[in-house]
Formats: sequence, structure tokens, C-alpha cells
Amino acid sequence: MRIPYQILLVEDNEGDMILTMEALEGLNHQHIISRVKDGEQAINFLKNEGLFELATMPDLILLDINLPRLDGKEVLTFIKQSSLYRKIPVIILSTSNSERDISECYQKGANCYIV
Repeated sequence: MRIPYQILLVEDNEGDMILTMEALEGLNHQHIISRVKDGEQAINFLKNEGLFELATMPDLILLDINLPRLDGKEVLTFIKQSSLYRKIPVIILSTSNSERDISECYQKGANCYIV
């Protein structure tokens, strides 16, 4: 990984975004956080399309499940089925502790699921 680490935060809830950003700022690692608010923006970011044509490929993706437009599971499927993106670690951040959600995310290739 390069330094500073590039982190993509995919989160539509402002409060959750602030908490996540504060937690990351407390780490002793150099990183740059890019944030998008829905699944469609996440895919556009990865593909460098539209507003994100100058975006840098992330080293890590923090992904919410419940997103507008495309949900996190659809984004996860897109990432893990693509030869360009499948090696990027994806951590699911969710308020759902449903066994079904957790199992489905791991089956789709999530590297970690945090409730």
C-alpha cells in the first residue's frame, strides 16, 4: 500500500460519517479519506466517471449496506466481480446484526463486517 493510504467511505448518514471520520482521525496512520453518499457514486468513483474522473483508487473501502440508489450489497458485488477492484479490501459498516446480512456480505466477498 502507498502512504498516505487512500480510504473510500461510502456512507449516506451524516452522523455515522462523522463518527467514522473521527475514529479514523484518531489512528496514527497517514490517510486520505474520500466520501461518497450512495452506491451509484461509489461505482462512479471507482470507475473515475463524472465528478470523480480524477479520483484515486482506494486502498480500502468502508461500505454501508443501506444506501440510496444502489445498496451496499450491490456495490460489494460490483467490486468483487471486477478484476480491477476485487483485491481492494472492503469493510462493511452497518447497524444490521442480521445473520442473513452478515452471511450474504461474506459470501459476496466482504473482508470484514462491523456492526
